[in-house]
Amino acid sequence: MGARGSHAAVIPDVDSIRRETGFSQASLLRLYHRFRALDRNKKGYLSRMDLQQIGALAVNPLGDRIIDSFFPDGSQRLDFAGFVRILAHFRPVDEEDPGMRDPKQPEPLNSRMNKLRFAFQLYDLDRDGKISKHEMLQVLRLMVGVQVTEEQLESIAERTVQEADEDGDGAVSFLEFAKSLEKMNIEQKMSIRVLK
Repeated sequence: MGARGSHAAVIPDVDSIRRETGFSQASLLRLYHRFRALDRNKKGYLSRMDLQQIGALAVNPLGDRIIDSFFPDGSQRLDFAGFVRILAHFRPVDEEDPGMRDPKQPEPLNSRMNKLRFAFQLYDLDRDGKISKHEMLQVLRLMVGVQVTEEQLESIAERTVQEADEDGDGAVSFLEFAKSLEKMNIEQKMSIRVLK
């Protein structure tokens, strides 16, 4: 394997992480170097403040929500394995025939459904399994800022929830969310280069 392969040995539990996330050994090594660069105080983990150093997140209107997704259980520390698990959602979907996948294995983190679950949780601010009109409005405010009037935002939020809400409960469930996004190519939009 040469010098590059020997460097992968410094990554804790690299083989398990590679199998779980689908990243190549070379990609994991690049991500490990990025993780260590973000960990400026050499603590061995990342905090929310460390992630706020990432320029693309600092200027992204949903940056705080994305950072929150790295800490799903409310912890304040993010180890390398947790870091790459979240980033794996942004890997392009493998074009492998779904019938070829071992049904006993967990669904890949970058599967269409896992990408949708990740996107859904960015909108489901109170984590109750539904996106209310109020939550939609909050996300829209973050995304468009002052470019649209409050009345227009409320109208967009109400119409968006109404169109997706099939069961008439005034909110959008995950299944309703997934159905409404079926028309879009969510995989392509969520497949960004995470190694920059």
